Amino acid sequence: MRFALPAAFAAVLLLLQPAFAQSVKVGDLELTNLWTRATPPGAVAGGGFMTITNTGDEPDRLIAFSSPVAAIGEVHEMKVEDGVMTMRPLDDGLEIPAHSSVTLAPGGYHVMFIDLKEPIAVGSDVPVTLTFEKAGVLDTVLHAAPIGSPGPGGVKGGMEHGMTHEGEAQ
Repeated sequence: MRFALPAAFAAVLLLLQPAFAQSVKVGDLELTNLWTRATPPGAVAGGGFMTITNTGDEPDRLIAFSSPVAAIGEVHEMKVEDGVMTMRPLDDGLEIPAHSSVTLAPGGYHVMFIDLKEPIAVGSDVPVTLTFEKAGVLDTVLHAAPIGSPGPGGVKGGMEHGMTHEGEAQ
């Protein structure tokens, strides 16, 4: 019985691996490993993650994010400044350099669901709209992994480590 919960968690992660392998394209951009974490009842926010690869000769920029599951969607940056984890929206969006990739992951760049209308359930496909400066609008889904999941890269990030939002103490 002691191993039942870890075994069940591992089984869920194995089942989600094909979902993490999703790849979608818009313009010169390819998005892979599109995922989010399930949220507990009553949660007001959540994060979305992916890798964006720009195969074009010019940079592009993720300038907007929205989803019907949240009242507000924002493109965010999380970082440590003077030993304090902070998170803030990127007012000018997130640049995707030419011939390069940018990974949105826990503890770094991410898209933010604010004022969730209902919890995000494990295994669900969460509809999102990503707007890029040059490539245009992309409607796709983020696959919901279990609460606390490290995602396809296997590394947990800053959301578990006492971060603050826009410099506010937590």
